[in-house]
Amino acid sequence: MPSTTTPTRNLSIVLQFVGMGLVWGASFLFMKIALDGVSFYQVAWSRLVLGGLTLGVIVLVTRQRLPRERVVYLHFLVIAFTNCVIPHLAFAWAEQYVSSGLASIYNAVTPITTALMVTLAFHVEKLNRGQVLGIGIGIAGVIVIIAPWQHAAFTGDLAGQLACLLAATCYGFSFGYTRRFLSHRPIPGTSFAFLNIGVAGAIMLLLTPVIAWQPVVLDTGIVASLLTLGVLGTGVAYIWNINVLRAWGPTNASTVTYITPVVGVLLGVLVLGETFSLNQPAGAALVFVGILFTQQRIRLSRRTLVTQ
Repeated sequence: MPSTTTPTRNLSIVLQFVGMGLVWGASFLFMKIALDGVSFYQVAWSRLVLGGLTLGVIVLVTRQRLPRERVVYLHFLVIAFTNCVIPHLAFAWAEQYVSSGLASIYNAVTPITTALMVTLAFHVEKLNRGQVLGIGIGIAGVIVIIAPWQHAAFTGDLAGQLACLLAATCYGFSFGYTRRFLSHRPIPGTSFAFLNIGVAGAIMLLLTPVIAWQPVVLDTGIVASLLTLGVLGTGVAYIWNINVLRAWGPTNASTVTYITPVVGVLLGVLVLGETFSLNQPAGAALVFVGILFTQQRIRLSRRTLVTQ
């Protein structure tokens, strides 16, 4: 007999999915604002430490249990680096050279890198011909965005774009790694999010003498941006992310990046007055088409193309 709570549960997952898309889309704006007063190291440090503290408080208040197996903590150490430390540092560094909107567009490459990782690296999913085509289209879109023909030298703009691409690749790896080694374990979602961000926050605390000692210039906007990045974007939103990941799987959960670039680009244009060259939206359009194929929203058939 089907559960009567299923519709409510489904609605909850959808709302969490949209919520994290909005919050993570806005995070690129907040990083850009914060960089006016703190270093890129300190942006990543602040969001992970504040996020870890937020989730730690939630775990304590709700009395969520933590896993006992030692190997689980080794797995969380891996995803702390690949899902948090490296991509957060990469995006924060990149936004010194690229617009917040462009960084959010690169974040949309995550479903492409996820499809590659869950198939080639972790063997938890298989790709059909349409998905392989989608990956190819997505890669072509990235090349169009980068526009290597426009770069005569290795400029800061090019380096920033490659850093964004590194971050998206790390996210894809993390999605696949989580699916392969952690998703099947009976760890409550809140505890899961806490261990992910909390371990990353602990790493940042250990690195404090190296990366967080520089002087800062704070104002209301910078402080508010760092608090929002940490408490909401790297705290509460990660609980939503774990819930969606478990309900929908890694490939579908990564489609949150349909939302984040739209939010990121709009906020960059409206708040910061950012502009784009023609190749960037054109490349982004190719990436989205690639995602549609990769996520099987568009399928190849023998005679025709069927859109779901």
